[in-house]
Order: sequence, then C-alpha cells, then structure tokens
Amino acid sequence: MTEFQRISRHDNLFKERVHDAYKAKGKLLEPSVCSQCGAVYHEGRWQWLPAPENAHTEMCPACHRIHDQYPAGFLSMKGEFFQSHRDEIMHLLHNLEKHERAEHPLKRIIAVENKVGSTEVTTTDIHLARGMGEALHHAYQGELAYHYNPEQNLLRVNWEH
Repeated sequence: MTEFQRISRHDNLFKERVHDAYKAKGKLLEPSVCSQCGAVYHEGRWQWLPAPENAHTEMCPACHRIHDQYPAGFLSMKGEFFQSHRDEIMHLLHNLEKHERAEHPLKRIIAVENKVGSTEVTTTDIHLARGMGEALHHAYQGELAYHYNPEQNLLRVNWEH
C-alpha cells in the first residue's frame, strides 16, 4: 500500500528525497533533442530552443511520463462551486500550464479525466500540480489539501468548493 503524508501548503516537503526514475541517470550528452516534443537539453536543463543539427536524440522526462501514462502530480477537483464554474476553472488551469510549460518544458498536463462529481488533472511534475492547487485556492478559496509520497515523488492535490 502506498503511504502518503498529509501536509500543509507551507511545508517544504516538495523537494525530491529519492531519485526520480524519469530523470536522467547521468548527465545527458549536449545538445540532445527530445524525439517527441522537440525540447533541447542544453546547459544542464531542458529548454525550448531550435534543435542544433548535431543534437543527439533522447526522450525528455515529460514525454517519457506521458508515454508511460505515469503522472507525478494529481489534482482532483469537486464540489458544487467547481461544477457550476468548471469551464472557467479549466481555462485557468490550462492557461497556467501554458505559462509554466513555456519556461519549463517538463511541466505539462498529461490528461484531464471527468468522473462522476469530480475532475482529475494529471501532470508530469509535482510542482505544476501544487501550483494549480494554489492558483485555485487563491482565485476561489475552498478547501485545499496536499498528500505527498516522498518515496515515489508523487503529489496528490485535492481541491473542493
């Protein structure tokens, strides 16, 4: 059974404590370009740059997570307010993801799943899920809870309003 810690949004437990299997085991050859999204690994990080002609091919961690359908972050939203403002809220989340992804190619939404009474957004990065929860709370208040599993570097964010 997976163990999660209930934490407040001000705790500093979002730092990776264990090795993330989706991060490179060693330093990648530079430059490298992602075969899926075209992001370029340059100066030790993934960036949106034109792909150099001599670049090596490597799948970036975000595309790897998307391919495997293995999210790092989960954002679950429910409640009467959410249901009546769903389109507006989803627009906010997609705009936030677009802004984050422009600066950080590894921060992306994997999927949006509508369930009975709730919607779940999965992300390639725990910090994107956390940021989405904070944006919802800032814009609309409501109940916000984080559950972090340090062994799996996995964050579940629950927002209800």
